[in-house]
Amino acid sequence: MTMITPLALPEVMLITPKRHGDARGWFTETWSRKVLAEAGLDHDFVQDNQAFSAQRGTVRGLHFQRSPNAQAKLVRVLKGAIYDVAVDIRTGSATYGRWVGARLDADIGAQLLVPRGFAHGYCTLEPDTMLAYKVDGPYAPDCEGGVLWCDPALGIDWPIAPEAAVANDRDRKLPRLADLEPVDF
Repeated sequence: MTMITPLALPEVMLITPKRHGDARGWFTETWSRKVLAEAGLDHDFVQDNQAFSAQRGTVRGLHFQRSPNAQAKLVRVLKGAIYDVAVDIRTGSATYGRWVGARLDADIGAQLLVPRGFAHGYCTLEPDTMLAYKVDGPYAPDCEGGVLWCDPALGIDWPIAPEAAVANDRDRKLPRLADLEPVDF
């Protein structure tokens, strides 16, 4: 049976599918519309994405898409491990600016469900890490946005110092949360 665990921000869920194993290896059902709908999580995923990071300490994010193309994500690691983070950026939310993080790795197979209204980012914990994620809205460059992953006001406990992170210029230039204009989701 799939375990669904709300995190400190209860809209963000850790989803751990059961693995059925024998001497050959294991099988798991990584996503079932029926299982998630029975748990009150009704997402119509429309796109699958895959990302590879060669170096440990690679940081990607914190990214989001605004309305009309907002996205929820279901993230899982295929190889290696990440520290995965979701930040509440819903204007007026009682938990605005708060974050949760979880270790995701290929060995256990847990997944993070990041709802609409949350910025998402991760840091690789191992070299040659690969992840896959589903989204419930199409990619739309004109709707994308982000928050600086190392914004001190967020206080995210990243597993790497900002100066040691492998990040691209785009992510290093994202605005701090205090400078983010209100976002519609």
